[in-house]
Amino acid sequence: MIHQYKLGGYNIVLDVFSGSVHVVDEVAYDIIAMYENTDKDTIVREIMAKYGDREDVTEPEIREVFEDLETLRAQKKLFTKDVYEGKAFDLKNRMTDIKALCLHVAHTCNLNCEYCFAAQGKYHGQRSLMSFEVGKQALDFLVANSGTRRNLEVDFFGGEPLMNWDVVKRLVEYARSIEKDAGKNFRFTLTTNGVLLDDEITEFANREMHNVVLSLDGRKEIHDASRVTVSGAGSYDLIVPKFRRFIEQRGNKGYYMRGTFTHRNVDFVEDIKHMADLGFTELSMEPVVCKPEDPYALTEEDLPKLYEQYEELAYEMIRRKEASKGFTFYHYMIDLTGGPCIYKRISGCGSGTEYLAVTPTGELYPCHQFVGDPKYLMGDVWKGVTNTELRNEFKLCNAYARPDCKDCWAKLYCSGGCAANAYHASGSIRGVYEYGCKLFRKRMECAIMLKIAEAQGKH
Repeated sequence: MIHQYKLGGYNIVLDVFSGSVHVVDEVAYDIIAMYENTDKDTIVREIMAKYGDREDVTEPEIREVFEDLETLRAQKKLFTKDVYEGKAFDLKNRMTDIKALCLHVAHTCNLNCEYCFAAQGKYHGQRSLMSFEVGKQALDFLVANSGTRRNLEVDFFGGEPLMNWDVVKRLVEYARSIEKDAGKNFRFTLTTNGVLLDDEITEFANREMHNVVLSLDGRKEIHDASRVTVSGAGSYDLIVPKFRRFIEQRGNKGYYMRGTFTHRNVDFVEDIKHMADLGFTELSMEPVVCKPEDPYALTEEDLPKLYEQYEELAYEMIRRKEASKGFTFYHYMIDLTGGPCIYKRISGCGSGTEYLAVTPTGELYPCHQFVGDPKYLMGDVWKGVTNTELRNEFKLCNAYARPDCKDCWAKLYCSGGCAANAYHASGSIRGVYEYGCKLFRKRMECAIMLKIAEAQGKH
């Protein structure tokens, strides 16, 4: 499978199943588009008709391009066949060890964000906090069910996890006390809105948290329109000074400023630029996922503007890199030379199998976006995964399990997409969230173009 597109002044050809990326001239670009389905004499005639007024385009040179393409085919860098489809389901079935937990230490929040998928932290249930005993059992469950995996991931999540900070600290300390004897290495992530950040939390998080995700939607007027306190006041002025102090003290440890863009700010690049101007360099901006009737829902009419924005973001990143003011954008982080193994490319995040969410009462769900839906209750941290039928369904949820992904060039980059988004959009975890797919494909085109610019010394 071949995907061709033009962006940033480059004629780009992606060989999907080898991952090879080629930058070619216009003549080769047009030849490649016809090569597999058109006889060579016809290609010569059509290319000569289109470029015949150019002295450098002759029949011998066109046929030399044919030879180059055959060499690339022999090297399995172009027109590569799909050798993965027959192995996809076996690959997914083999992995049952758990590598990560999302600990919902607080089903409550001190903000009242209008687009919150977790219903302001309550997940459509009662407000509650995880006890140390439940969290301890969750960590023991993770260790016991992680097999030979050494690195274990734990995300402290909510709601707002800082509302249960003492339990977070105790759980980290407990994990550190058992990891050596268990032959494990815990890596913690904290996701927070920042309202309760103070010096003590900053010091502990910067010492113990492998990564920290900080929620900021960008410009003050955009952020304050959605992310408000329980009294309805905007939270920008409250959290931004805390975030800046936090990052100043974090050094070179991982973090992300994570924003959400909605119908209100389809010009979201302005929000990313604003965050970069504040001194934040590790940035993420996600499209809102909500009901179509919500006033902030993205629309089909927004798509052309959003495509333009992703392109503009790529160009802005090139400009800022050249000015020594570069920043990272999460969705443009790809590795064209190594990248994730083919198992990861096919199976994705591992929700429902390798990755589970734990509620304050110890219930297990496939991921945080399924929490509270009784159809997706998988068990608990004492008995383990008891709904094995559901787990088996998630085992077979991969890039090849979704019929809509069959002819998509981006499927080995998204692994079939988010199961939760697919479920909420189509009613099935093997469906697709087509709007999200369209945005993802545009992001990947931009990400590949950025890598080309980097390789050519422009980034």
